[in-house]
Amino acid sequence: MSSPPLTSEQALALAPDSSVAAAGQKLATERSWQGLGRDGRASWGECKGSALYQVRIDLSDLATKCTCPSRKFPCKHAVGLLLLTASERLPQGTPPTWVEEWLSKRSATAERKAKREAAGEGAPPADPEAKAKRSAERHERVRKGLEALSLWMEDLVRNGFAGLEAETALWKTQAARLVDAQAPGLAAQVQQLAALPGSGPDWPRRLLERLGRLALVTEAWRKLDQLPPLLAADLLSLVGIPLREEEVVAQGEHLEDTWAVVGQELEDTERVRAQRTYLLGTSTGRTALVLQFAAGPGARFAESFLPGTAFAAELVYWPSAAPQRAMVRERKGEIHPWPKALPSLTLDGLCQRFAEELSRQPFRERTAAMLGQMVPIVDSRRRWWLRDTTGAALRLGPCDRWRLLALSGGRPLDVFGEWDGEEFRPLSARVEGRPHPLGGGQP
Repeated sequence: MSSPPLTSEQALALAPDSSVAAAGQKLATERSWQGLGRDGRASWGECKGSALYQVRIDLSDLATKCTCPSRKFPCKHAVGLLLLTASERLPQGTPPTWVEEWLSKRSATAERKAKREAAGEGAPPADPEAKAKRSAERHERVRKGLEALSLWMEDLVRNGFAGLEAETALWKTQAARLVDAQAPGLAAQVQQLAALPGSGPDWPRRLLERLGRLALVTEAWRKLDQLPPLLAADLLSLVGIPLREEEVVAQGEHLEDTWAVVGQELEDTERVRAQRTYLLGTSTGRTALVLQFAAGPGARFAESFLPGTAFAAELVYWPSAAPQRAMVRERKGEIHPWPKALPSLTLDGLCQRFAEELSRQPFRERTAAMLGQMVPIVDSRRRWWLRDTTGAALRLGPCDRWRLLALSGGRPLDVFGEWDGEEFRPLSARVEGRPHPLGGGQP
């Protein structure tokens, strides 16, 4: 039997919440099932409950399907089968018809999508002139909105930052104006500024820096037609004018590699679930950020990504002067554990990468990287750092710091995270080939 594509911890991490995880653990026993089996493509079984539910898992991407009425994905029955799959207790067998039909349907859907993309279906607009007119009208609304933003920022700096701690409505009002100007990306950035006043002794410096970045955007928009195409694409994305998937496939960089899942964050609100997943090319050393959104709590994401696993795939990067966001266009193999070493950077290499990216894409706020052989330390002023084998160090950002210290035990380990030029915010650490999440924790 081939090695399992995941561990029990990773199977539980796929559960949408703790209650589903707990219920799934109770179902991870053979007496709750009948007809259990697996082969190289899938695992399956029928779970005995108030009814007999047919549950199946596609081992190529760990997608699941269950006939129960639950609105959470994966449901408790699927989590139970995931745990049984991870335990290697499933007998080899031939998939029943209902599993074969599901796999065939998934394959056919993927083939139709690939054919549409190859043929460029949906790319030509139904009415090119109407589309061009709508685009011009939106660009003009954005231009007026950014001109108003520029004047607002000038007044803010001229009047000084004193008393901004109490001005809670100031930011919401300006963000709402940008939404009206159809610049939602910048509206979100302005809304984030509300958390800076009073947040620390150096908050005026940090606020001025963020305003400076917004000023750079307003100035760049005035010269949008003069920018190189890829930098213009970055600016449009930053403002909040997205590309359609078929446009990304046609214009973006395509890259094949075996991709290791090295970091993941989930934001779960009442309306939208957002998941940020970082992939690292095991051969190329390239990083890729996959963003996924799902409507409502417990809603299903289109794809599953498990930290600590890897898969061969073709990725497509969003057009950019310094590509970072990507989507998985085609998987070319099953998910499998990745205990081997991964490409990493030194502190000097990290600074060089960030400087090079900023030279090509001046709007870039952070870069992601795997740092090799780092040791977390605390100095006499209770400040946290990551130190390399040469003695060089950088400031440690928000994370579960005590867990990182415990994982290290004073020994070097690899840490993956985001660097903004001042702090490195770890997302995971690798110990003996296994990733350990470090999200949350103290600032």
